[in-house]
Amino acid sequence: MATKKVIAFDLYGTLLSTESIAHELAKVYDEEKGKSLAALWRRYQLEYTWRINSMGEYKPFSEITRNAPSHAVAEHGLTLSAKDADALMRSYDALHVFPEIPSALKLLEQNSDSVDAYVFSNGTDDMVGNSIKTSPDLGPHAERFKSLITVHSLKCFKPDRRVYEHLLEQVGKEGNANDVWVVSANPFDVVGARAAGLRAAFIDRTGKGWVDRLDEKRAPSVVAPGLGPHSQFKAN
Repeated sequence: MATKKVIAFDLYGTLLSTESIAHELAKVYDEEKGKSLAALWRRYQLEYTWRINSMGEYKPFSEITRNAPSHAVAEHGLTLSAKDADALMRSYDALHVFPEIPSALKLLEQNSDSVDAYVFSNGTDDMVGNSIKTSPDLGPHAERFKSLITVHSLKCFKPDRRVYEHLLEQVGKEGNANDVWVVSANPFDVVGARAAGLRAAFIDRTGKGWVDRLDEKRAPSVVAPGLGPHSQFKAN
């Protein structure tokens, strides 16, 4: 019997579109500011994880996610009330997927005999579970994933090597990193996976190709424009 491949999907920015929060921000501000604030929210959310990794400290991703929009709003010279912040965080638990994700989930179902799929995220167990369960698009397909793997117990974030070693341990592939794919639209995640010996697919929705130059030896195994059945990504 052939060994099953493991595909570990990043959640925020790969399966779930963090840009979809712009619609909620537009309700508080306006459409133009909503788009800009959504991008800044995501920027500072990630930047905070890298900073705190470098500092050797830890705060849960849910806390970081709540703090980041206040930074974004302040940069625009605006304010964010506690009530609006609560509403935005509830909306963050109901993000929409990217357009090709439903067909990708169908493809996973069709290949369940040869592939085990996981969600692999910086989020806490509760945050990831809620994001999947309450997402109008992803929730109905939650059973497609064998389990949800988060970094919370490690108290560090991607791209720390320990995160990828934890993934290998959780999927039963210690010593067999080549059997595990990390699929992510985040270059730092791809480079981290490659540095730890895993295979990685970069989801290039902007169409710019692989432009990261931190370490050309850690380029992705595959670059694909999306996760649909017509993309070039195949875990073989």
